[in-house]
Amino acid sequence: MREIDVSKITEVVKKLVIDANYYIGKDVSDAIKKAVSEESSPTAKEILNIILDNHEISETEKMPICQDTGVAVFFIELGQEVHVTGGDFEESINEGVRQGYEEGYLRKSMVGDPVIERKNTGDNTPAIIHLTIVPGDSIKITVAPKGGGAENMSEVQMMKAADGIEGVKNFVIDRVRRSKGNPCPPVVVGVGIGGDFEKSAILAKKSLLRDIGQRSTDPVMAKVEVELLERINKLGIGPMGLGGKTTALDVFIEYIPCHIASMPVAVNINCHAARHKVIVI
Repeated sequence: MREIDVSKITEVVKKLVIDANYYIGKDVSDAIKKAVSEESSPTAKEILNIILDNHEISETEKMPICQDTGVAVFFIELGQEVHVTGGDFEESINEGVRQGYEEGYLRKSMVGDPVIERKNTGDNTPAIIHLTIVPGDSIKITVAPKGGGAENMSEVQMMKAADGIEGVKNFVIDRVRRSKGNPCPPVVVGVGIGGDFEKSAILAKKSLLRDIGQRSTDPVMAKVEVELLERINKLGIGPMGLGGKTTALDVFIEYIPCHIASMPVAVNINCHAARHKVIVI
């Protein structure tokens, strides 16, 4: 049994939330550069180049990529041979968020009461934590800060099995179409199929952790991803909703088994600042 003190977890989380908000992944930057070369719209090209300039500024000046530094969403794989010591595991995550958002000058966006007073918690906690117990003696921590504009364009439908894959495709495309420029395109579209109501949504969000261009391991779903990307980019929404061929950078699908009477399908949209960082301790 390996022991890991909560202070180590807090230290790692603090760094992760700052790095995720300062440094965009190379896969995202490369995809936007490719889009610039393929765009025919001058306005779309200009917007994409501005996004690339923003990536460079955020990295060199050590400042957030976007003013909306998001809800701190974590996907954590906790090895079953790990004994967490020195305090509360979940609180160690929240303390790392607290310190990182303060020291990194990241906007605090969480409100405590979501309906009546909506008073800011002041430190961007609590984090959203998805925990999985896995074999091994390490902890894999992935943070994916999620902005409100893109998150608000997400949706779950409890579809019928008879709707089939064409029904799924139509739902995904319609969701992007209705989103228009609200999620700050070019977007990354995550799709979760199966499980139940809440699991499909988690699958959709987890799919967004893939690198741009990383296809599904299922060859059938890989083809569907490519088809959806092509169809979405024919919608004409374009960067920031101002027209063009680059509405989405990629589409990712994850699926698991579900009940015979159900076919849950979730769409979770990420903006062009597709932020995620991972570390293993």
